[in-house]
Amino acid sequence: MKFGVLQFPGSCDEVDALSAARRVGDAELIWHGERDLGGAEAIIVPGGFSYGDYLRAGAIARFSPAMESVIEFAGNGGLVLGICNGFQVLCEAHLLPGALLPNTNRHFTFRQLELEVLYSGGPFTGACALGERLSIPAKHAWGRYYADPETLAAMDRGGQLVLRYAPGENFNGSLHDIAGVCNERGNVFGLMPHPEHAVDELIGGSADGLKIFESMRMSVEGARA
Repeated sequence: MKFGVLQFPGSCDEVDALSAARRVGDAELIWHGERDLGGAEAIIVPGGFSYGDYLRAGAIARFSPAMESVIEFAGNGGLVLGICNGFQVLCEAHLLPGALLPNTNRHFTFRQLELEVLYSGGPFTGACALGERLSIPAKHAWGRYYADPETLAAMDRGGQLVLRYAPGENFNGSLHDIAGVCNERGNVFGLMPHPEHAVDELIGGSADGLKIFESMRMSVEGARA
């Protein structure tokens, strides 16, 4: 399968996302100014500081030509993964519910975390077991997930709460310890921690993040069969 990894001015994790995707399939960078997704079968919106976060994290990137194509791609059922700033972009584009607010500790924080899998079997966690713990790093200043109570209740009923921070790991103050969510259809997923930094135990201390990319490959190839 083929991944497309978006690249914005200010992106800083697109190379690692590209490398992680290439461990399970083919992958190419897509410049933010291009509308052609190059035949990608899954899209990754990576972490970083798109457009310098000058207005609001992800708010400018949401209007890029590439994102216009990603919105159409997602509307047609294509898989879209947003990591950290990419999660913020997807929320700004209304591909995911809720918003990411400043951390309650008011600091940019880097930390290796444990996450709990709340929903397995979907296109992003098909390689994970329900309740499994994943060791994945996080690094952000605007990672506090928020949605109104009615939206959260509907998401909970619909299986849209995919990952949560394990007890004692939620440094940013996200409601209900939410670390990653998907849309109603289940084909768009965003998380604040960085699975692309946890694909090799030798250099990252964990390879748990690779399961996210492997799950996407399994889903695409299963749909293709």
